[in-house]
Amino acid sequence: MLDDIRHKLAGYRPDPVPAFHRQRSRAAVLIPLRDRGLEPHILLTERAGGLSSHGGEVAFPGGKEDATDHSLVWTALRENEEELGISPDSVEILGELKPFVSKHGLMVTPFVGLLDESVTLSPNPDEIASVFEVPLTFFEQSSPARVDEVARHGEAYTIRVFEFDGYEIWGLTALIVDEFLKISLLR
Repeated sequence: MLDDIRHKLAGYRPDPVPAFHRQRSRAAVLIPLRDRGLEPHILLTERAGGLSSHGGEVAFPGGKEDATDHSLVWTALRENEEELGISPDSVEILGELKPFVSKHGLMVTPFVGLLDESVTLSPNPDEIASVFEVPLTFFEQSSPARVDEVARHGEAYTIRVFEFDGYEIWGLTALIVDEFLKISLLR
């Protein structure tokens, strides 16, 4: 399954960002994959409740681009290390997905990364309340808990919301999961 994901992402090129979004501040997230034998799992985080932005929400590791970041992929890797203690050297970048506009108006670019099997997570308690993994097939074999229709910054989205082990996967995170599945494997 990972070979299929690798192959499909290698051939995928996201459409350019529409002109009316190009002046937005940028951010990046990492979609961390773990090889779990028969199928990969997506690693997700629950953000710490006290955070001013997205506190208590399920998210991918990531954040705003810093002036010192030499690329958006570096932004995703840096944030992943800050939040989960995973060295950039322990992540194989498999591809980039199309960017999405967050509810706060950031242009967020997702990158798919395969974590080295030896990685030990060391979540930053100031940013991360918990970490969990979801098998890829869960999203195809399970019905969504609900479907939300959202209009955001001039774009409309249909968002499949999932519940997994007491976590709600919704919003931008759910949109990114759907895009990843559509491109890489299951749809």
